[in-house]
Amino acid sequence: MADQGIYERERQRMVEKQIKGRGVRDPRVLQALGDVPRHLFVPPERRHLAYADGPLPIGDDQTISQPYIVAYMTELLELQGGESVLEVGTGSGYQTAILSRLARKVYSLERIAALAERARQRLVDMGCSNVEVHVGDGSAGLPAHAPYDRILVTAAAPSVPRPLQDQLANAGRLVLPVGGRSGQVLERWIREGDSYTIEKLAPVAFVPLIGAYAWDESDPPDMWWRSG
Repeated sequence: MADQGIYERERQRMVEKQIKGRGVRDPRVLQALGDVPRHLFVPPERRHLAYADGPLPIGDDQTISQPYIVAYMTELLELQGGESVLEVGTGSGYQTAILSRLARKVYSLERIAALAERARQRLVDMGCSNVEVHVGDGSAGLPAHAPYDRILVTAAAPSVPRPLQDQLANAGRLVLPVGGRSGQVLERWIREGDSYTIEKLAPVAFVPLIGAYAWDESDPPDMWWRSG
């Protein structure tokens, strides 16, 4: 119980200093970040760093994103509560848990089956009943449940995958990092019929999105600098 009290204090400090202190203002986003126990999504040996201001490795060469980036990308979606959301890159399931508190339904896609299974179990244990975790190529999206009111991509693509553009509902919002291995720019796409308003927002650094419409797994890492 003592540990839970420490985690709770660290989580509230994270929200106040790292997230609210950097300009995130959506009260629902702040509440979700304050409610979800991030330490449960971090490997046990790194739980003492769960609320630190930075990303952390979670295995399989993947990371759990910096808390501020999770909050910022979530705020950019402008969720009201009734949306169907596609998340590309389940990872630990932390971002998925945040989205589950803010949207009607969340479909999450993960390429690595072991990560997907661990995340699925965590989300079940937390009672996230409005989430489905699927294993597959995130760059191809999940056409079976399209269109989506919001799409969030938590890995970097050289350009916005065409299937994700097509699966975005009219007036929907798509947020993702675009660029190469050494760094990307966070973009928000807003669909208006057959056209898109594109906003380039902030420099970021994410692991690469591997798939038929993104990076090829056989590409050597030094090829991932290219920008589409």
